[in-house]
Amino acid sequence: MRKSLFSDAPDILPVRLSGGMSVSDLIHAMGQNSFESRNVYRGARLFKRMIEEGDTIWLGVAGAGVAGGMGGMIISLLEAGFIDVICSTGAQTYHDLHFAFGLPVKAVHPKWDDNALRAHGDTRIYDIGIREKETLEAQDEIIRRFVKESYGPLSDHPLSSWEFNYRLGLWTNENAPYPDRSFVAAAARNGVPLFWDSLSNHSIAMNLVRTDREGYPVTISPQKDVFDSAAIAFSATAGGFVELGGGGPKNFIQQTGPTISQILEVPFEGADRGLQISTAVEKEGSLSGCSFSESVTWGKYRSVDEEKLVQIWGEYSIVFPLLTAYVLDQCKPRPPRNLVREMENIIQKLEEAK
Repeated sequence: MRKSLFSDAPDILPVRLSGGMSVSDLIHAMGQNSFESRNVYRGARLFKRMIEEGDTIWLGVAGAGVAGGMGGMIISLLEAGFIDVICSTGAQTYHDLHFAFGLPVKAVHPKWDDNALRAHGDTRIYDIGIREKETLEAQDEIIRRFVKESYGPLSDHPLSSWEFNYRLGLWTNENAPYPDRSFVAAAARNGVPLFWDSLSNHSIAMNLVRTDREGYPVTISPQKDVFDSAAIAFSATAGGFVELGGGGPKNFIQQTGPTISQILEVPFEGADRGLQISTAVEKEGSLSGCSFSESVTWGKYRSVDEEKLVQIWGEYSIVFPLLTAYVLDQCKPRPPRNLVREMENIIQKLEEAK
């Protein structure tokens, strides 16, 4: 009889849990189970290696997690120096500011008569309740006030989205009653560039339509976003991507490699490591469900390697808190890279390589 191909694999043994276990203990126990439990362990260990081995770490934020209160976890990672660059939907930067300015966001039941909610001026994102007037319209006015009060630096040249968001974060730190609740403000404090995956598909852009017509036109350049993000990837000694959901942020982060190698024709092999938490499935053909292995064929990652590319199938409001708590427990804080301060040199490095 031939020797089993499983001979060198670890044994599976029943693992007991006990009261008083730490999150790290729980994650390690999950690693001795099967299915997505084991993948959560693999993802936690990969995130830890990204941090300890000095990767320039990108965070992609899709979905509505920030509107539901998960921005606090991002703030914790920013303050520990574990996130160096962010790409978020514009919607999440917009909803994040509700917390900084004390605008009402409620935990509600997802089963409502939506006709009745509309009649009462209530809106919802599944189980997140938001008032149209007291929250959304109030936030709109705050965005327009920011543009008018910061118009000088916003209007002297075409901006990338990270420049706009950096100014927005600084202004929020100075003007909001609760800036400690905002990841946009925290990113600005720590010099972390915050990109949007789309320049038009959110309420901040909707408000720029109005400020343009009120005499405060602002130009945000998609080409500058593409080049500046690629420059960050090019300048990094090693790059690691952490993606919450998929969609636009996943694509924006991962297109940095092909932008460098295929469009600018500068030698570049892609990112070193990737971690994704998503409920998307590969068979649907969407970018959200695209496997990291497939992404290697596009030059988005260097090579197919199970130790460097981990995709967890799960809803990220469950998994991301576990991974965040794990790395905060296991890793020493890193000094912030403050890439905002270094952007001029980062951009120049790619310019000179063309």
